[in-house]
Amino acid sequence: MAIAVYALCALTSLACAMLLLRAYMADKVRLLLWTALCFCGLAANNVALFFDVLLALDIGTLRKVPALIGVVLLLHGFISESR
Repeated sequence: MAIAVYALCALTSLACAMLLLRAYMADKVRLLLWTALCFCGLAANNVALFFDVLLALDIGTLRKVPALIGVVLLLHGFISESR
């Protein structure tokens, strides 16, 4: 059951990223781009978690790197857009 939840989380994050990218292409609001990149990182994190649980790998610390990169990109976007 947990594997299904992780797969659905990955698909949801990927769908959010695609919708945000589509909105960015239409409006050219840079904050949409930073948010889409964050969701790409979160989707990669969820995919890594899915394979971590499915294949019983132990990549705990390495798995968190895409999420960290995504959140750092979003934070950078917030800071650069607030100026």
